[in-house]
Amino acid sequence: MHSQSNSDRFMLLPQFRLVSGGQTGAALAALDWAIAHRVDHGGWCPKGRRSEDGAIPPQYLLSETPLANYLQRTEWNVRDSDATVIFTLTDKLDGGSKRTAQFADKLHRPCLHFRPGVHEKYLTQFLVRHKVTTLNIAGKRESSAPGIYRFVVDTLDRVLAVGPPAIDGG
Repeated sequence: MHSQSNSDRFMLLPQFRLVSGGQTGAALAALDWAIAHRVDHGGWCPKGRRSEDGAIPPQYLLSETPLANYLQRTEWNVRDSDATVIFTLTDKLDGGSKRTAQFADKLHRPCLHFRPGVHEKYLTQFLVRHKVTTLNIAGKRESSAPGIYRFVVDTLDRVLAVGPPAIDGG
């Protein structure tokens, strides 16, 4: 289903989709990366498009959950994905990142905690092993983990290989 161009890259097929909840930090970095690379994106966000710095802008193609609750959004993004990667800058999961891992366990969805010091080949192997076509990106907010946005974008740049654009017959 997916091919690897080398041991550290995961080749995205046209049906690949990145989802997140749109919160500042890791989740927003994933959406911005998808938009910049013309990769399909989406996911669930809380009712009112709530995030810590105000309403999530409309260029992020997110659907609102019935509740303004962050946990519902978190659970639904895990539920609707093939796998979840949680990005942090530390070895310990806490807060919403820990709840994301708990939802993945409860829903029997593969989950990987990715952080500085973990080699990118492990992320590539995780994506290949689980034949991921819908990837949920979760993790810390920028306010609680300064630099997480850049870490996620840089990691996705190094791990995800976007294939050549489809030939458009029109």
